[in-house]
Amino acid sequence: MISFGTHGNLVICQKSKITDWINHFKDNYADKLFLQIYDLTDKKQLERFVRDVKEADEPNIIYDDWTEQTYLEPSLDPCIYIGVINYDLVFRRKELLNLREFTLLLDESSLIQNDKAKRSKFILKLSAENVILLSGTPSSGKYENLWTQIHLLGWDIKKEVYNKQYINWEKLDVGGVPIWIVNKDEPYKNVERLKEKLRQHGAIFKKTEECFDLPEQVEIPFYIKTPKEYKTFKDNGIVTIEDDELIGNTSLTKLLYARQICSQYNQNKLDAFEDLLESTNDRLIVFYNFIQEKEKLKTIIEKHERPISEVNGQIKDLKNYEEKDNSVTLIQYQSGSMGLNLQKSNKIIYFSLTQSSDLYEQSKKRIHRIGQNQTCFYYLLLCKNSIEDKGILPRLMMRKDFDDELFREEIW
Repeated sequence: MISFGTHGNLVICQKSKITDWINHFKDNYADKLFLQIYDLTDKKQLERFVRDVKEADEPNIIYDDWTEQTYLEPSLDPCIYIGVINYDLVFRRKELLNLREFTLLLDESSLIQNDKAKRSKFILKLSAENVILLSGTPSSGKYENLWTQIHLLGWDIKKEVYNKQYINWEKLDVGGVPIWIVNKDEPYKNVERLKEKLRQHGAIFKKTEECFDLPEQVEIPFYIKTPKEYKTFKDNGIVTIEDDELIGNTSLTKLLYARQICSQYNQNKLDAFEDLLESTNDRLIVFYNFIQEKEKLKTIIEKHERPISEVNGQIKDLKNYEEKDNSVTLIQYQSGSMGLNLQKSNKIIYFSLTQSSDLYEQSKKRIHRIGQNQTCFYYLLLCKNSIEDKGILPRLMMRKDFDDELFREEIW
């Protein structure tokens, strides 16, 4: 960003990362450069940022007494102005559309994959001179999700043309309604030409390990006995467990309850979790899906008098994680798979699996990141011969999503 030399620099990130970015600039560059840093969630700071950048970019008016002519000289303002704002607020800050000749930096640029979202539409309208896109998982190999990002990189190809030239789509009839999906056997075409075009527009794809010397990652599966209610539900589509009647009358509910029987209704898995908990006093990170899973996990952790931190849709409390080296941090995938720096721990327990390959890969990076100097261990609690073992896990290992369309008899 510094090498581009623009006065204005706009950083867009997740809300939880605003303070981290501001501190990053202050801690690493404030004593070397003339910096002004603005938190653009504050409207007054937003106004100052836009005004200061505009004034810094205005050329100096020079009058030559000898020739009696006036000419413009580029601004000699040495200051670098940096504004930081989050994705969910940026489209409400219309003043940013007035910025010109600035550098735009997107942290977790995969968050603009949906070109219909307000945040994406707004960011595509910005008049940035330079663009820097940062993402641990830009597309997870899904080229159909790259259009907004390559558009920002300056490749001005229409979305319809991009889809036609590089993606193999097929039409499905769902209840009389036609929908288009990517062909699973041969999803893409002209891939080498696509990669060359991306290289021409500055795209460089590297694994984290190629950029930084990070420690080894070790995945350890724990295969757990599947409860007898699982087979009953599989055969009949209905089962009563812990006084709850589960009825799988659609593919969606069938998948949901099959997963829950493997996790929150599975005493074998809860026992395995407790065994792991008892085996170490190290900081632990635990990923889960459902609220009832969290409540049962908390009961076990409290029984062992371990300090707890939580990150979910209602709360973000990392106090015990930061201060207690024997803490257990419970994280719901959708709320904490991206953006958190948790490298004080080197152990993650996956109590249940997410169906999203993006969230799974990102969750692993919470501990496998700069500053980590220990081997990272990932403990996967899996019901043997179930939807977890035979369906979801193989898809995640291929970095593909698992959805209800794949929920067929042969994989559960």
